[in-house]
Amino acid sequence: MKFEVVRSDPKTKARLGRLSLPHGVVQTPVFMPVGTQATVKTMTPAELVLAGTQMVVCNTYHLHLRPGHRQIEALGGLARFMGWSGPILTDSGGFQVYSLATLSKVTDEGVEFRSHIDGSRHLFTPEKVVDIQEALGSDVAMCLDECPPYPVSRQQAEQAVIRTTAWAKRCRQTQKEETNLFGIVQGATYPDLRRRSTDELLELDFPGYALGGLCLGEPSDLTYELVGAVPGILPSDRPRYLMGAGYPEDIIAAVARGVDMFDCVLPTRNGRTGAAFTTEGRVVIRNARYSDDNAPLDRGCDCYTCRNFSRAYLRHLFIVGEALGPRLLTLHNVWFFQHLMQELRQAIEQRQFESWSRSFLDRCRSGTDRNEGRVKTTDELRYTERRQKAESNQQGRVKTTDEHR
Repeated sequence: MKFEVVRSDPKTKARLGRLSLPHGVVQTPVFMPVGTQATVKTMTPAELVLAGTQMVVCNTYHLHLRPGHRQIEALGGLARFMGWSGPILTDSGGFQVYSLATLSKVTDEGVEFRSHIDGSRHLFTPEKVVDIQEALGSDVAMCLDECPPYPVSRQQAEQAVIRTTAWAKRCRQTQKEETNLFGIVQGATYPDLRRRSTDELLELDFPGYALGGLCLGEPSDLTYELVGAVPGILPSDRPRYLMGAGYPEDIIAAVARGVDMFDCVLPTRNGRTGAAFTTEGRVVIRNARYSDDNAPLDRGCDCYTCRNFSRAYLRHLFIVGEALGPRLLTLHNVWFFQHLMQELRQAIEQRQFESWSRSFLDRCRSGTDRNEGRVKTTDELRYTERRQKAESNQQGRVKTTDEHR
């Protein structure tokens, strides 16, 4: 792996970069659609390329359970298995263990859990997670980390930092020389713990660093403060990755603070549920106001959906339950995010990032459908709910519905 900064914005910490990986060169800042189970839901690899996608994210937890990493390895690796010719980043699966599986036990050895599919028992250790990702043939692999929920006590956050560092050391010792392994900064919402986690990971000299444990429902201002505190102490010649950030306003704010890489399920999940990101704000296509609307979904977009179909037709597809509706909105959303990143990179190149970002955000805020504010994703809700349930069970009782509310 090779990373170089091509240009830096004079007024912010935004930067253009080139990330050279085994399966191709990626221009940063980059947004990576999530292909959880070796597919970006409803989209073909050809459509992803046409939309401008450079790199995708796949999930270690899911692929370990089905079809199994050894089977994928025997079939030629993950890229060949899913028909994708570009770079692939695989996460460690730790987040999914906490958010989806029935968590049995977290110890210094690793994470023991039962599959959400069939209840089978598994143990993810740092060594196991690296082995799975190397078998998949990832361009970028992630260390196993402990990701505490929001909110979390300082004591729990500190324990997560200690364990994350210990696991990172074991991942580093296990990895093959050619594996591009990123360390993950933890520390919840405590700036001094974030600094401590960063300093400890820097001693391990990873080729890239991720910021984990954010975008879990904390206030945006707090997210931006914590994101802004870390890049300044990371090496300028290493890529920086904010895990799970998907709202355009969050991406732009993080780029201004020096972040290079992003991923989230929002474009595809929102597309499947009838919400579209547009240059004039978010649109909930099921709303009755669109029943007679002959305009394209986004007047500023030239994707296949916007060139061929009206808002009225797209609403009709969702109302009658046709599969084409989620597919067309997903296609548009992925296109939107990739062209957002293209515009963003061009603004940095032309030294206009600050003025461009203000203009873009003003348009989005003014046009967003009523009641379509920044809401938690399903992953955020599942994660918080399961951690609260686990903590309540450890205390000998389950919280009531009123307490959760």
